[in-house]
Amino acid sequence: MNFQQLEYIIALDQFKSFSKAAETCFITQATLSTMVKKLEVELNVVIFDRKTNPIITTDCGIEIIEEAKKIIFHKNYLQDLAPQLKGKIEGEINLGIIPTVANSLLHRVLPKILEKYPRLKITISEITTQNIVDKLKTAEIDVGVVSTPLNYAEIEEEILYYEKLLVYGNTLNGSKFRSPRDIDGENLWLLQQGNCITDQILNVCSLSSKTVNRNLNFQPNSFETLLNLVDEFNGLTLIPELHYIDLSPIRKEKISDFNSPFPVREISLIYHRPYAKHRIIMALSEEIKAIIKPLLKTSYLKNKEMLIAKI
Repeated sequence: MNFQQLEYIIALDQFKSFSKAAETCFITQATLSTMVKKLEVELNVVIFDRKTNPIITTDCGIEIIEEAKKIIFHKNYLQDLAPQLKGKIEGEINLGIIPTVANSLLHRVLPKILEKYPRLKITISEITTQNIVDKLKTAEIDVGVVSTPLNYAEIEEEILYYEKLLVYGNTLNGSKFRSPRDIDGENLWLLQQGNCITDQILNVCSLSSKTVNRNLNFQPNSFETLLNLVDEFNGLTLIPELHYIDLSPIRKEKISDFNSPFPVREISLIYHRPYAKHRIIMALSEEIKAIIKPLLKTSYLKNKEMLIAKI
């Protein structure tokens, strides 16, 4: 038995296909089949039922693969541990991030992180919250940056910062807003339904989704498109504080704030503890906090002055 065989059965369990698993492991299908069979003979147990398509992991196989994942995790951990014990942050980390955070966060933090940790390779994917959670559980990524709280028992959340949700656009009567519920009755533009910030806005404002223009059914995927629609058709939208910082002076004039308690969204690093590269994740967390918190007004607010938008 060796580490490679354990990695092969983990891949085969994930893809349920010898051809796909072999491609992922960079070996031939014949080699993969031979190595898996040798492991089954050595353990005297059938790990995969090959008579089905896709193949099925047997009950015994499921337990063996769970243990194999733990062994591979500890192998990787030991490989990463030595340089980290010397005070170095190096190696590789795969990060997933939701688009509504990526567009205002990455350009601020990546240059400083890459400069400080030149031996750390970061691979980044812009994907949805659910995809991030799913990929964390299968160890396809190591860490995610999402809006929280998610309340998954098996997912750890490390809060990075809170950012205000601010009103952008022109009101129907020119009034200011004291609380998010004052938005009710206004023409409100939102990102695509199911987007976490859209759900947060609907929840914090106690609103139901409705169409702004009865001749137009369009829910954009980016803040820039959203702001362009508000500029053209009037109405309102809500944007996070970091995105506000990047607005032009003309657009900043269209921003309104609420009274305390201010609606905020919570942004966190999330990870699945059994597969976590904990030291690297904590280093990223500290760097992001140090860079971003001084930029946000929420950093100077008390907890009672903030209303966290739920997903």
